[in-house]
Order: sequence, then structure tokens, then C-alpha cells
Amino acid sequence: MEVILREHIDNLGRRGDVVKVAEGYARNFLLPRKLALAVTDNNKRQIEREKKLAEVRDAEERGQADAIAQRLGQLEIEIARRVGENATLYGSVTSADIAHALHAKGFEIDKRKIQLHDPLKTLGETMVPVKIHRDVTAQVKVKVVAEQR
Repeated sequence: MEVILREHIDNLGRRGDVVKVAEGYARNFLLPRKLALAVTDNNKRQIEREKKLAEVRDAEERGQADAIAQRLGQLEIEIARRVGENATLYGSVTSADIAHALHAKGFEIDKRKIQLHDPLKTLGETMVPVKIHRDVTAQVKVKVVAEQR
């Protein structure tokens, strides 16, 4: 089944693309959530109008995301954790911990936007990618240090 996408969908296409998908995927997921429309002449015209408005809005959002990425790139977060002998951590530093530290610095970043593949389990500095916008990813320096007793 062919549909016109109304929104960007990862691994499928961008707004306005005509893509071929399984009929069940379109009927049960894309169409009820209004992420896509069936291919007709009227829908093509409607998507073109929406696409022009969305491009303007998207450019504005990207400008804001670039500004936030610039500020995040200069930021260094220090997270203290208890350590045992041989400088091993008792726990780990997760994306929720990093999001909480960013919140303390004044940034409202959702923990799902922090692209930490595995929790940090060692002391030291690590560059952690934070996806602010679908085209903008910032690198935040996270420093895990031993907690002072």
C-alpha cells in the first residue's frame, strides 16, 4: 500500500514522501495516528501546503536547537558516585542521572534524548551525545568522580 507521510518517521521517510508500506502497518499504525494519508490528488495538494508551512517551522526549530547545542557543547557535568577499592563504582551513571544533572544546570533535556548506549561504570571523562533535534546532536562532557566522604 502506498501512503504519503505527514511527519518524519525514522527508517521510513521524510514528510511528503510517498512510500510503500505493508497494508497492516498503514491501517493499524500510520493512518490512525495521522502520520500518513492515502495517495490521492487532494491529499497530495494538502501535503504540499503542509510541507511549506512545516519547512518554515522546522528551520526555526533547528535554529533554536543549534543554539542549545552550542551551549551544551561548552558544558561539563560532574557526577559524584561512591567507589570501592580499586576505584570501581558501586553503581553506574545512567541517562536519567545525566538528565538530572542537566536539569540542575538549567537545561530541560528528556532522558530519552541522551544517547548513552551503556551506563557509565568507570571513573573519568566521557563525551555523551544528546540528540536535541533530528538533525542536531550535541556532545556533553560527563565527568564521573569519586564521592568525598
